[in-house]
Amino acid sequence: MHKKNKKEYDSLAHFVISTRERLGLSQEDLAEKSALSLNIIQSIEQGLDLFLATTIRQKLAKGLKVDNKEIKQYELKTDFTLAKNSKMDEIRETILLNSNNPHLEIKCPICGSNLSYRIAKLYDLEDNLVLRPKARCTKCPFQLTD
Repeated sequence: MHKKNKKEYDSLAHFVISTRERLGLSQEDLAEKSALSLNIIQSIEQGLDLFLATTIRQKLAKGLKVDNKEIKQYELKTDFTLAKNSKMDEIRETILLNSNNPHLEIKCPICGSNLSYRIAKLYDLEDNLVLRPKARCTKCPFQLTD
C-alpha cells in the first residue's frame, strides 16, 4: 500500500477523499466498510468535521485501510493556550448568569462553534450547594475545565 506523507494533503477532507478514491470506493462504499453513516462520511469530506471522535477515527481507518495515526495527523491541531484564564472565566460567568436562557449560544474560543453547556449542582463537605458551569465544544476537543 502506497503511503503518502502529510505534506501531500492539506486537510482531513482531502486525505479521506484521495484515499477513498485511490481504493475505488464511493462514499456509500466507504460508509458501509467503515460501519459509519453516509452523513458522517459526507460531513468529513466536506470539511465540516475537523476533529474526530476516537471511535469514528477507528472505523474510518478500517474502511480506508490505514492506521489510526495516519488519520489523526490531518485533524485540526488545537492550540488551547488561546483559551486561557480570562476567556474561560468569561464563559463560566456567561453560563451562570444566563442559566434561565436555554437558547443562549456560547461560542468556542478555539474554533467558533457552539458550546454545549450545563450547570453541575454539587455539594461541598458542609452540604452547601456549589454551582459549576461545564461546557464542551461540539466540533473540537475544547472543554471548560475547573
